Amino acid sequence: MKIRFRCQNCHRVLLADDQYAGARFHCPGCRQPVVVPRAEDLAVAGARPARAEDEGIPAVKFQRKRTTDDEIDMTPMIDCVFLLLIFFLVTATFALQKSHEVPPPERRDAAAKQARTVEQLEADDDFVIVKIEKDNTVFVNGSEAPSRQELLVKLREARNHAGSSGRKPSSLLVLADGEARHETVITAIDAGNGVGMESVRLATVSEEDF
Repeated sequence: MKIRFRCQNCHRVLLADDQYAGARFHCPGCRQPVVVPRAEDLAVAGARPARAEDEGIPAVKFQRKRTTDDEIDMTPMIDCVFLLLIFFLVTATFALQKSHEVPPPERRDAAAKQARTVEQLEADDDFVIVKIEKDNTVFVNGSEAPSRQELLVKLREARNHAGSSGRKPSSLLVLADGEARHETVITAIDAGNGVGMESVRLATVSEEDF
């Protein structure tokens, strides 16, 4: 149903659908704000339901409210993904692959001729002895190193301590039990390289040799 009413400013006759009752709009004649009368206010300002003779009066047009877009804006999410990617790239640590030099066959044969026993190497002041037992307990020159930090400290002390010959040791000998973990052996070798050992040797011994 349409409502017939007059503008309170220019008294122009206007028509509007009853669904817009109470809505505010600008009069097409004077451009002043006008409110569509409600059902209980039809007697005000000559307002009444439209009749057949009012068909020539154009109805007031209201602009439809734009509906909000229900789609999710992915831009903030993409920004977060890029920020996380940059964060992980900056903070990531890459492990360097380390290698231990193995003598070629001709040098290995020559070294076999000059091989010495473990007792002879332990008596040599040029060597720091690291022993790794079956339960992965690490000893540096007979002193236990329960952690990697302790291992580095003891190796550094042994590296800087001069023996009876008056020279500081420059070589590391790692004696590992055959059932010791590979990770513990590599940790000992890396620690020797970290304190500046010029030569690192690895030997596998049985539990009786400890």
